[in-house]
Amino acid sequence: MEVATEQKKTRVSVLPWMRNPVDNSLYEECSLNCLPFLDPRLEATLCNMGITSLFPVQVAVWQETIGPGSFERDLCINSPTGSGKTLAYALPIVQTLSTRAIKCLRALVVLPTRDLAVQVKEVFASLAPAAGLSVGLAVGQSSIADEISDLVKKPTPEVGICFDSEDFLLGLSSVDILVATPGRLMDHIYNTKGFTLDHLCYLVVDETDRLLREAYQSWLPTVLQLAQAHNQSLYPDASSILSPTFGPLKTIRRFGVEWGFKAKPYPRLMKMVLSATLTQDPSKLAQLDLHHPLFLTTGPRRYQLPEQLKSLKVICEPKFKPLYLLVLLETLQREKCIVFTSSVESTHRLCTLLNFFGDRQIKIRGYSRLQRQTIRSKTLRAFQSGEIQVLVSSDAMTRGMDVEGVKNVINYDMPAYIKTYIHRAGRTARAGQTGRCFTLLLKDEVFLFLSCFWFFSCFFPIVFIFSLC
Repeated sequence: MEVATEQKKTRVSVLPWMRNPVDNSLYEECSLNCLPFLDPRLEATLCNMGITSLFPVQVAVWQETIGPGSFERDLCINSPTGSGKTLAYALPIVQTLSTRAIKCLRALVVLPTRDLAVQVKEVFASLAPAAGLSVGLAVGQSSIADEISDLVKKPTPEVGICFDSEDFLLGLSSVDILVATPGRLMDHIYNTKGFTLDHLCYLVVDETDRLLREAYQSWLPTVLQLAQAHNQSLYPDASSILSPTFGPLKTIRRFGVEWGFKAKPYPRLMKMVLSATLTQDPSKLAQLDLHHPLFLTTGPRRYQLPEQLKSLKVICEPKFKPLYLLVLLETLQREKCIVFTSSVESTHRLCTLLNFFGDRQIKIRGYSRLQRQTIRSKTLRAFQSGEIQVLVSSDAMTRGMDVEGVKNVINYDMPAYIKTYIHRAGRTARAGQTGRCFTLLLKDEVFLFLSCFWFFSCFFPIVFIFSLC
């Protein structure tokens, strides 16, 4: 009865525009030469990257932003991990901004962690040069002085004025697209002269549920206020300028500014919010101030796991749990694995213990948010290259990180939340590849684990396999 009541409350609280989503799974993979309006320069770049077709979520976003279905509205994208969400928003943004002749900060992508931001920046950096665009990174990986020199340049007389004399005196943007974490973004907003969001056209909020859950110095209301304040201060009442003969859906140009739907100035700030576990909480989504949002999701279930993922559980004795893990790693025959623990302390302790078994032919390293950025980056590169086979990690690796060739994810500690399981499992079986997610359980944890997944069984299928080491 309590479960039924909770489900009823959830259904009532869902926003109206989320009740009739566009199903990404109805789209089919589309080859690049069949994609409408794709810039030939970007098509050539994608082919050089080994991409010859787009996944369904990428096709859906393209159709709603560039293709025949494009309309002035914001997008909310709920798609499984590894389905290609980063390229889904990067490609249309780069194509649209390639038509802009003046260099100003036009697109801002915000992510919760440094490593994830670095990864997304690399995707943009692989596309942007073909369209004559530049990409910046603001994550605190280097000193703020170095970041300022990369993001803002002092103008020279031959460069010209970007928009007005004030921009000229303060400096000009060196980038068209900025990928940032919230903390460092706020540092630049408050302290970097010449850094402005006045000309922002795109705001991407990746891993939305986490960014909305944590305040991060109130970055979201600050960005929205700054991005929208410029046009509002110049033209506080568009309706007084528009001739009544045009009506609200017409578009005219006055004083160099284009006015359109509901008398809003163009370019309108378009927002894209994305997650594999997108929140449905109306109070949280209201913070985004979405404009006629369109909800893109995959299938009827709220949460989805990758189609090619197999989920398994391993029952073990408490005092032998590390040995069970060692035998499992040996059984997997040096395949790339990520082992997740419940905390940073557990990560360090488990990694130290596993490395005591020096006769094993498996290289194991730890990865956590308390490590210095240089150490994490070095460890991640070694894992990607295959020099390290096993990465023991806290939930710093849970969200969004894409490491090629990860065949297995192992939950050494049972995840406390279903969302955590989904994001952990999503480090494998990405982009249509196969993968496995093992969960090590003590006997007294089995009932809790099964009851948790029984409650969510209406959302995604789970294959349970009992294993003994």
